[in-house]
Amino acid sequence: MCETPGAPGREECIREVVIAELEPFADEISVDPLGSVAAVRKGGGGPRVMLAAHMDVLGFMVTHVEDDGDIRVLPLGGFDPKTKVAQRVIAHGREDLLGVMGAGPIHILSPEERTALPRPDDHYIDVGLPAAAVREIVREGDTVTRERTLVRPGNLVTCTSIDNRSGLYVMSQAMRRLGDQECEVVAVATTQEEVGVRGARVTAQRIRPDIGLPIDTTLANDGPGAKPHERITTTGGGAAVKAYDAGVLVPRIVGEHLRRVANARKIPHQVEIMTREGTDARELQLSGGGALAGCVSTPTRYIHQVVETCNPGGLAACAALVAAFCETAQDLLA
Repeated sequence: MCETPGAPGREECIREVVIAELEPFADEISVDPLGSVAAVRKGGGGPRVMLAAHMDVLGFMVTHVEDDGDIRVLPLGGFDPKTKVAQRVIAHGREDLLGVMGAGPIHILSPEERTALPRPDDHYIDVGLPAAAVREIVREGDTVTRERTLVRPGNLVTCTSIDNRSGLYVMSQAMRRLGDQECEVVAVATTQEEVGVRGARVTAQRIRPDIGLPIDTTLANDGPGAKPHERITTTGGGAAVKAYDAGVLVPRIVGEHLRRVANARKIPHQVEIMTREGTDARELQLSGGGALAGCVSTPTRYIHQVVETCNPGGLAACAALVAAFCETAQDLLA
């Protein structure tokens, strides 16, 4: 999953992987006009629970091919400008082209340029080919993603796409764990989250869940120098149970239910409060006449960088908690 491309609006390749993962555990699968995948696991007459994990990752869109063969791009999603340059990337045209997004050598930069953030006009990709060859393969509107192989430093895993391929993995593992649950569970792999939670908005209005539970990453700001109140979550603290972010205020009964289930099944967990940014939870909560909504998150270091890093133990805890929630969610509406 982590090494399959899927820039916002161009999730075709990862969608095929997701369908193959979910199909064995679903009674039916559909794809909506925005490309989101919905896998339905029928229940015993209980409420409808919608899980949601977004498929897209940060990327770029090609805007122009220069006469020297360099490719101009615009960002798709929320990048930290400092992390855009000095990276290997892949341009996805008629075939994949490996390239580099370089920066001016420090030897020739002025003192002001050395401390300035890269501007959008500074972004171009060098694929090492003449313009005529590039234009045969890459066109305006094609997408570009960052290249990084998943590796395992110590007890962690790191890759450019932990956000949110970790959520897709957790969702598929939770579906695998389900038995004969009372609730109908609809596992949705959504599109275009990084550019405005667009896929979730459409799918939630179509499915109209009684209860929504997105699965995403959250900040683990637990590196050197971070004060306890700044950490948000820690990579070794288990699944993160969201209480608040910029898009959703989780109802008390949902948060308490998640923590109660986690305690009963001895699933390591922690509370997450994010003062900025949001997830698909906002759209699930506001769907139809409104739905109960929470969120389970994987604590992740260095989010939106090419070295996003998480703990596999956190993934296992998230999968166990999501499955347990689906098996008991009917209690929320009793």
